[in-house]
Amino acid sequence: MLYIPTLISIVEVLLVTVPVLLTVAYVTVAERKTMASMQRRLGPNSVGYYGLLQAFADALKLLLKEYVSPTQANLILFFLGPIITLIFSLLGYAVIPFGPGLAISDYNLGILYMLAVSSLATYGILLAGWSANSKYAFLGSLRSTAQLISYELILSSAILLVIMLTGSLNLTVNIEAQRAVWFIFPLFPIFIIFFIGSVAETNRAPFDLAEAESELVSGFMTEHAAVIFVFFFLAEYASIVLICILTTVLFLGGYLYDYLPFVSLFKYIDLDFYLNSFSSKEILASYPIVEGLIYGLSLGLKSSIMIFIFIWIRASFPRIRFDQLMSFCWTVLLPIVIAFIILVPCILYSFDIIPSNINLF
Repeated sequence: MLYIPTLISIVEVLLVTVPVLLTVAYVTVAERKTMASMQRRLGPNSVGYYGLLQAFADALKLLLKEYVSPTQANLILFFLGPIITLIFSLLGYAVIPFGPGLAISDYNLGILYMLAVSSLATYGILLAGWSANSKYAFLGSLRSTAQLISYELILSSAILLVIMLTGSLNLTVNIEAQRAVWFIFPLFPIFIIFFIGSVAETNRAPFDLAEAESELVSGFMTEHAAVIFVFFFLAEYASIVLICILTTVLFLGGYLYDYLPFVSLFKYIDLDFYLNSFSSKEILASYPIVEGLIYGLSLGLKSSIMIFIFIWIRASFPRIRFDQLMSFCWTVLLPIVIAFIILVPCILYSFDIIPSNINLF
């Protein structure tokens, strides 16, 4: 009997991790197909119907490749870096609420936990770049570390403004606080700044200076190949999906579907009447499952739109120089965020709408 809670915990983790890894695999296919369409190409279309199995073919190719490691590399850290990056990219999903109460851990400090986990993933990139004993990898890891540390300040400051409206670090509380209005409407400039910081935080174009092919071959992962390259690849796309889900949770109402026109029809259907008209207990018991599916589809749809915007930006904007990237953070974004950090509390205090659990007056 003592093993039952452990088994339940393992099943819960697998129920989240396996779909996440499948989502990451298909995001890579979606990116290649979307960019091909924008550039008037076909993209992957040979492996499986419409190229849907291309991700599995790529994974199989990389898994079967012979692994070659640099002779002068620090092998322990060389292997440990990609593993750390992937693990901490996946740990953030533990506190994501996919519906009311549908989270592995409904942690009261969920936002703080996600910031901490995303910060620790930087160490994997730094270790992998330094341990390879390659100037390209080392320059890429230095760039990546400076970039991630700088833009984490922007992200955490933008999240602070959302917390001022909710008074809680719990992600479920932040979603439920948006039943009246999604935070993208009152905090639209902050949403734009948060989104720019998200693109930089995930090392995506036009902020992919850490892996700039034209300058650094492939940046911090230049010397990595075969299986451990897959770890970096999965970690990058898992971070993209996670940051898109976090953007949805903080600004787009998360799993709430009240503002979605084609889903809000469910509000006008008396589900209880139709379910109670059947005598089958199985149909009655399936009602929470149907509601949970609607919540999950709502969160998935909004996150998919954000992922598409990530891909759209990559296909549209040219890469900028590293000094432009850093100066844009410190001289443009940071002053704007600091100004909003002063403005928003003043407005909340003026209208006496500061959340009760942070009301110090």
